[in-house]
Amino acid sequence: MTSEDGLTEAFLREHRRYTSHQVAEMAGVPVYRARRFWRALGFANVADDAVEFTDSDVEALRTLLGMVSRGLYDEGHVLLMARSLGRATARLAESQAELGAEELDQAGVPLADRPRAWTRRARRVVPDLEKLLVYAWRRQLAAAAGRMAEQEKTAVRLAVGFADLVGFTRLSRQISEIELAALVDEFEGRSADVVTSTGGRVIKTLGDSVLFVSGKAHDAAEIALRLLAAHAKVRGMPELRVGLAVGPVIGRMGDVFGTTVNLASRLTALAHPGTILADPDLAEELTGDRAFRLVPVDRLTVRGLGELVPFTVKRAL
Repeated sequence: MTSEDGLTEAFLREHRRYTSHQVAEMAGVPVYRARRFWRALGFANVADDAVEFTDSDVEALRTLLGMVSRGLYDEGHVLLMARSLGRATARLAESQAELGAEELDQAGVPLADRPRAWTRRARRVVPDLEKLLVYAWRRQLAAAAGRMAEQEKTAVRLAVGFADLVGFTRLSRQISEIELAALVDEFEGRSADVVTSTGGRVIKTLGDSVLFVSGKAHDAAEIALRLLAAHAKVRGMPELRVGLAVGPVIGRMGDVFGTTVNLASRLTALAHPGTILADPDLAEELTGDRAFRLVPVDRLTVRGLGELVPFTVKRAL
């Protein structure tokens, strides 16, 4: 067994013993159908004679097929779920591997010793990471199911916020990769803390920007103000600008879509550094809220959405 084989099996925590055809046969499906599920999960095709699969691969394929045969989901929805799971776990695994690599760097492990060090690390951390993954997933699923149980349709009325760092691209060319990574970690971490602690939900972060939603206009405005304040305290952090809009939002596979999302994004691009720009509907919902001060700005043309008079949102004096 090569060091690479030992590393792979240390993470899988079982021996590879089957080809793709053997797994498909044990699951009772043609190999082309098995590969359809594996591709949805983000796994590349392997050679027909490659011994790459374990007992867990057989069990996972049987589980996916069983969800269809028992009528829990149709096959199209199972494939959508598998793609969502594959994307989420791929990103999660990549981030955890990067953190592991940083630990080995800090420990001064030579490159030649990395495979053995990774193998030892896998045996130590995988059981704990597995427990935490299941724990966090259960909690998130309970929260998501709770939200869905109160919705009558896919499109719901939400306040959407989009915040981004001004001049990030230019700054990224002026600092080192290590400094850039630290800045992105700081931005994403602080943003997530502010959004979740103020009653919102982070939809996604894109390095220099964060998209969030909230069920209340008040909470969305509060999140925006706290984001500005939190990032202004960080030395070397570019100024932030935020766009807010409220309206029907379509949720799909953990992401959000629709005109309201587009409007929040467009308003962010039109906002001055260090300011919050809200659409008229969200400003109307904040009217009378003593926590904020709303100031109308000149009529603006929003690309693809026409003309409107947005408002800047400030903390009440």
